[in-house]
Amino acid sequence: MVPHRTGSTSVTQSPEAAPPAAHPDPRTPEPVHRRLETNWSVSLFGTAVGAGVLFLPINAGLGGLWPLLIVTVLIGPMTYFSHRALSRFVCASPEPRADITVVARTNFGEGAGRLITVLYFLAVYPIVLIYAVGITNTVDSLLVNQLGLQSPPRWLLSGALVALLMLVMLAGQRIMLIITQWLVYPLILILLGVTLYLIPSWDFSVFHGVPSAGNLLLSLWLVIPVLVFAFNHSPAISQFSVSMKHTYGPRASERASVVLRRSTLLLVVFTMGFVWSCVLALGPMGLQSAKTQNLPVLSYLANSHGSPFIAYLGPAVALAAIASSFFGHYMGAAEGAVGIVRSMVDRDGSLISDKHLRAAVAAFIFITGWIVAIANPSILSLIESLAGPVIAVILYLMPMYAIHRIPALEPYRGKISNVFVTVAGLVAVSGIVYGLVS
Repeated sequence: MVPHRTGSTSVTQSPEAAPPAAHPDPRTPEPVHRRLETNWSVSLFGTAVGAGVLFLPINAGLGGLWPLLIVTVLIGPMTYFSHRALSRFVCASPEPRADITVVARTNFGEGAGRLITVLYFLAVYPIVLIYAVGITNTVDSLLVNQLGLQSPPRWLLSGALVALLMLVMLAGQRIMLIITQWLVYPLILILLGVTLYLIPSWDFSVFHGVPSAGNLLLSLWLVIPVLVFAFNHSPAISQFSVSMKHTYGPRASERASVVLRRSTLLLVVFTMGFVWSCVLALGPMGLQSAKTQNLPVLSYLANSHGSPFIAYLGPAVALAAIASSFFGHYMGAAEGAVGIVRSMVDRDGSLISDKHLRAAVAAFIFITGWIVAIANPSILSLIESLAGPVIAVILYLMPMYAIHRIPALEPYRGKISNVFVTVAGLVAVSGIVYGLVS
């Protein structure tokens, strides 16, 4: 989506958003825009279903069935309540074009607003790097194991793939949205198909016994950061909420909650079904081997399962999931980078034009993504050490603080869901810190 400027505020206008709604009579609510809400539900799903989901079975499954069962129960409420709180934070501003960075500066002051803008960028930008690594490894595995070709030079392959993803974004929002829709709807059906296809390969015997309470809690503690990342679609929440404000005005928060419930339901049903199927089909040894090879679980299945169906469909799912998620996260990373420059260097846009700033941000993301893809660091390590902690702070803790600080959010105080989100955020951050120092 192409950012544009209004005064000193950088926003991204959703193409599905209705024009700014006029509300001459607040007693007459705007009608429900079903198509808009459906498109956003699918878009939020597509943003979340990426490398995190494809690597989630590895970390979630290695802890055993009992931790996996518990996180299956927890992830729905964690995802819905946290993203709803972040959306309410953005919707708290009556200004239709105010995104998360503008709302933060307005309510917390310029200093804290800049800090949140930087954290927002740091929550999204590492994920773009993760996708650069993931798509390179997936295509390389496909060329070697399924097509029988020689592995191309990594610098060439990674550069071509990252450039292709970037070209889709730079081609304009219309092209990007068309491609995203082509990816997400088939992706939902293919995830369901793979989940069902693996059922005959399920083996419960490799998971036996009940872990001790200490081991169970430790497994849960360490898997929650990956879980937070795998279901995270916060990069799209800011512009999703702006779209809701344009469309529904005072009812934006109400209708946003409806859309978020639908996207969360899609994620829990299709993603956790997929996770369970992969874990039961691979077993602990297969999961550990996939982790060692730094491959998405479906790419590993394609290499080891021996089925032509999985051999070609597995990498296709991985590529579609990574690409669709890359687009959503790139928008968030670019928005955050532009916000940093505008808030700290050139607030009125007199030094750097929007066109040149967007080009510079695109070049920065391409070059750094290419370098990281060549280096090929452990994706799970990147998730745990870079993306997880900042996402937990921005998505779980910051909105909870805002609810107790901002007068417009006063109606949401004193809810048990606030306690749940705060505890989940603290567990995620502490689990990440423990994993890094242990």
